[in-house]
Amino acid sequence: MAYDKFTVLTSTAVPMPIENVDTDQIIPARFLKATERKGFGDNLFRDWRYNGDDTPKKDFVLNNPIYSGKILVAGKNFGSGSSREHAAWAIYDYGFRCVVSSFFADIFKNNSLNIGILPVTVSPAFLDKIFTAIEADPKAELTVDLAKQSITIAATGESESFDINSYKKHNLMNGFDDIDYLQAMKDEIQAFAEKSLY
Repeated sequence: MAYDKFTVLTSTAVPMPIENVDTDQIIPARFLKATERKGFGDNLFRDWRYNGDDTPKKDFVLNNPIYSGKILVAGKNFGSGSSREHAAWAIYDYGFRCVVSSFFADIFKNNSLNIGILPVTVSPAFLDKIFTAIEADPKAELTVDLAKQSITIAATGESESFDINSYKKHNLMNGFDDIDYLQAMKDEIQAFAEKSLY
């Protein structure tokens, strides 16, 4: 399944400076019955977003109209807990294309990269600068440049580089998942197969 190409993303951001957010908080287990990757965004952070009677909790950031954008800025150790892919699906389906944190759980990070979300790991100091910029101006923009592997705070011009696996970077920039990557090499694979003894 192809995804949106990720090259340069300039967007406002939603701040969620909560540490140790696990996948059960991102998408509660009771919503894991569906097998398609659609509709999970409705239940992203469900227990934090809604009361028992399904009314929105006014104090939760996703229900605050002053914050919006395609970038979620999270606290340290985001995506810990179980390995459910649905957590990444919910974030993508909600509309986020990038999550910024000072540390990601490995399985969540890989699940995100596999479906078109860019997890950007920054230093704790730079993460604090991002939160400060958004607190000062909820419309503050961040620019994430995947080719340059950099993230910049527009208001201050401060920037930091981030690491990413070269294969995952290639796929993100082309909107590929693993199958799309192989499909793009179909002619080469066929040529090799024709030369093979088998």
